[in-house]
Amino acid sequence: MVIPDPRQRLLQLATERGASLSALSDLIGRNSTYLQQFIRKGSPRKLEETDRRTLARFFGVDEAELGAPEEISLPEAPKPLRGDWVDVPRLALGASAGPGAVAAEELPIGAFRFSARWLREQGLDPRMLSAIRVEGDSMEGTLRDGDEILVDRSPRPLRDGIHVVRTGDALLVKRVDLGRPGAITLVSDNPAYRPIALAPDELEVVGRVVWKSGRL
Repeated sequence: MVIPDPRQRLLQLATERGASLSALSDLIGRNSTYLQQFIRKGSPRKLEETDRRTLARFFGVDEAELGAPEEISLPEAPKPLRGDWVDVPRLALGASAGPGAVAAEELPIGAFRFSARWLREQGLDPRMLSAIRVEGDSMEGTLRDGDEILVDRSPRPLRDGIHVVRTGDALLVKRVDLGRPGAITLVSDNPAYRPIALAPDELEVVGRVVWKSGRL
């Protein structure tokens, strides 16, 4: 099989999907010009494994099309199982509802099984979902320490709601408030924690929290 040039293939996929390179850069947690520089200037020379994997799952293609050696390519995306179920990967990450959890390597350590029909009814794409653990008590009242949350990483306009965000190397789960012009305010549901106002370029929005589970 002839493997196309990863840069041209990425540009083709983005054009077909109607996704901007800026939005795709946000999707993989990079600055807005990252993929434009990759395609136009050849910098970086190749996509990092985690970036390539995320993009391949978003487009529903084999990683080899974006530069991965064929022999180590991962499956395209979670697929329906018998009975129309989908396994959503559970990542070895903790999103802090406290001081800030340092991001670990984003490798699956298990899965949560969801009804494919239920996901469709919720407007959720299984390829863009992952589950992570909540750490800390700043979201008490809504999310407790140890809860598992389902994060939708689909590139969509940011709106108020509970999101997982990255600031530096730390992951936080907070309520996003866009009411202050020129700033994104991270609000904790626990009143013991003060809101945090950041400029848009001081954080990266990983995804919106769309579901939770936890012990009674």
